[in-house]
Amino acid sequence: MALPTKVVNYLKRAKVKHEIVPHKTVFTAYDLGQTLRTKLEEIAKTLLVKADQAYHLVVLRASDRLDLAKLKKILGANQVKIAKEQDMVKEMNVKPGAITPFGSLHKLGVVVENGLLKAKDALFGSGSFEHSIRMKVKDFLNLEQPKTGSFGAKADLKLQVKPAASSKEPKAK
Repeated sequence: MALPTKVVNYLKRAKVKHEIVPHKTVFTAYDLGQTLRTKLEEIAKTLLVKADQAYHLVVLRASDRLDLAKLKKILGANQVKIAKEQDMVKEMNVKPGAITPFGSLHKLGVVVENGLLKAKDALFGSGSFEHSIRMKVKDFLNLEQPKTGSFGAKADLKLQVKPAASSKEPKAK
């Protein structure tokens, strides 16, 4: 699956420093951590949720799990649930699992878990199963202007391979 030009062009137009990171095909943030030997705290996973009748992109560390009750309060919604695969296709025109955190591209609101704010830079989904985007978390926040809050809970996940040294500085593209 090729890297979507829509995403690359979006980042270039916004003049956001980023690095395209090629890797073997992965379908989960955990698998990305295993493949790239990167700490789960440095990988941003993106989920599509439906809050009442509106869809939102939720971005949190791969080391966390989503607490729907806390997210419901942050969004001020009566009901919040993880969207179905067919909703991802319909709302975002993507293959399930190939979601980017760039809500601006899909006219969707973005909500970021406070834990991700602790990372200097992170790997984000690119819309491809074979590429990720490394960029500064603060640049992502400036670009998307998301709502932030505490809605993650530490998941008991451990990589089977030892993570490499911390992420390097993002390169300009």
